[in-house]
Amino acid sequence: MGSLDEGHLCVEIENGMKLDVSEKEPETIAIEDAVKVLLQGLGEDVNRDGLKKTPFRVAKALREGTRGYKQKVKDIVQGALFPEVGLHDGVGHAGGVGGLVIVRNLDLFSYCESCLLPFQLKCHVGYVPSGQQVVGLSKLSRVADVFAKRLQDPQRLADEICSALHHGIKPAGVAVILECLHIHFPNVESVLLDSKHQGWVKVLVSSGSGVFGNENADAWSDFLGLLKFRGVTVDRTLTRDSVNQSWCPSSSSSMAKIPSELVAAKPEMVAAVASILRSLGEDPLRKELVETPSHFVRWLMNFENTKLEMKLNGFACGISDLLKPNGEISSRNNEQMHSELNLSFWSQCEHHLLPFYGVVHIGYFCPKGINHLGKSLLRSIVHFYGFKLQVQERLTRQIAETVSSILGGDVMVVVEANHTCMISRGIEKFGSNTATIAVLGRFSTDPAARAMFLQSIPDDTTSQIL
Repeated sequence: MGSLDEGHLCVEIENGMKLDVSEKEPETIAIEDAVKVLLQGLGEDVNRDGLKKTPFRVAKALREGTRGYKQKVKDIVQGALFPEVGLHDGVGHAGGVGGLVIVRNLDLFSYCESCLLPFQLKCHVGYVPSGQQVVGLSKLSRVADVFAKRLQDPQRLADEICSALHHGIKPAGVAVILECLHIHFPNVESVLLDSKHQGWVKVLVSSGSGVFGNENADAWSDFLGLLKFRGVTVDRTLTRDSVNQSWCPSSSSSMAKIPSELVAAKPEMVAAVASILRSLGEDPLRKELVETPSHFVRWLMNFENTKLEMKLNGFACGISDLLKPNGEISSRNNEQMHSELNLSFWSQCEHHLLPFYGVVHIGYFCPKGINHLGKSLLRSIVHFYGFKLQVQERLTRQIAETVSSILGGDVMVVVEANHTCMISRGIEKFGSNTATIAVLGRFSTDPAARAMFLQSIPDDTTSQIL
């Protein structure tokens, strides 16, 4: 995502944190060097404005997002166990003697070990105390975050959280349910052919120990009941095999349309990703990671610019002929507002090499007697500028200027987007989204026209972004 006076802001941040080159750790420098190789493989100039600090930003985000490798559960839980005797009289379970404790709706993120893209997860974790002691509630979240901040797949993540809590606090049982969302990033060819592309892969997994070891145990009924009455409905969990088969879209048909020969022709990029894995403390030869460098490069090649520009030039040829008036028009009174709403887009933040995605709304005035632009053309323009290294502000402007150049007139563009860099870095602002506006011609001087277009955007647009 862009920012005002980007260069100045980064200098302040880096100076404030005393992140001189001389103070960078070797792993950070190695990741920066690898990112430069990736950018050069895309045909980018690593010294152009907007990309100069990208290698550092990417290195910082990756190391921050995988800090769990250097954290130990024992250090978190130790000292956070408190005596709680439970019931003194009567029959039942409470306090530190069998009283179920759950923490719901923990928003976390992790990095998919198959493609290196971040994925979101909502974690529900509970335990049944034993030994007349309870653990500080914040520790459940912190332990979950330790394992989320590693390269993961959903089932292993659930298993590791469950096992670590069981060994760390020695309860009667631990239950973990994860609701995971993985972005399904198309390439430009597939998304032009399939306007209903599903942007997410969703899976739900569980893990249990002790009294939760049997999936039909009464303890699970209590756990799921406490989720359900707060709106969390869990119909079923996926088996380990089904998750492995359906989880990461890195080998899906849309990704496969990036030819494997193209990836094979970029051995330096594949080697650079393997270097990143080593710098994060992972083994690129681990069986789950062997294909990861190729998957990541295949995905990254979506943002190589040259061929896309040739295609758009060929597609736009002759567009002006479609817009020739059927008769002479000179009055604004003869103009009508047209709009195309909720055009989906996917793009790549050039500052962090992380995805951002959302919807585009385009409004324009078109004189009566002129054929208004078709949705397919506007969708092509959106995807043309989306499939580049981008910032949202520039994307909004470029779409507006291109539509205006075709119409020769009045255009307004609104882009609403979710930025992965807002959740997978230190700020971790889950649920936030960003809106940007570009106004040209009449829209820049006519508040009533702007208001009319904004009012035409449906209230449920937010659901279209997710």
